[in-house]
Amino acid sequence: MSPAGPHPRTLTVARIVGALLVLAAGGIHLFLVLTGAGGLLGVTFVLNFIAGLVLGVGMLVAPRRFLLAVTVLALLFMVASLVALALALTLTVGLLGVQPGWDYPLIRETAIIESIGVVVLVAATVIAWRDRRAGLTPRR
Repeated sequence: MSPAGPHPRTLTVARIVGALLVLAAGGIHLFLVLTGAGGLLGVTFVLNFIAGLVLGVGMLVAPRRFLLAVTVLALLFMVASLVALALALTLTVGLLGVQPGWDYPLIRETAIIESIGVVVLVAATVIAWRDRRAGLTPRR
């Protein structure tokens, strides 16, 4: 007997919610650039926005055969963004010359969205992996 794949609706919900969280994380970084973050930090925020946009749209439009790769990349993106935020908040010298505190604009919202995003994208990756595995297993 072959393992049953995830319910198609579960896969769709995971794709949409994961994509929205990735897009939100990228959008926050674009907002921060538009409201004053400049220099090297601003450049990294623009790159974060571009990556979030590409991965968020990719999660929505990728064919199922590429969904596992896209969800893994989105998960790595979200983890990297959250780690960078944690380092900026905890290092005594900050990150890229900036040492934000919890009063920095949108810092709490970013931490919440990225933390939830990691959890959702882990689930989406597992669901996509199970879907991929069920598709590769011959059915009897």
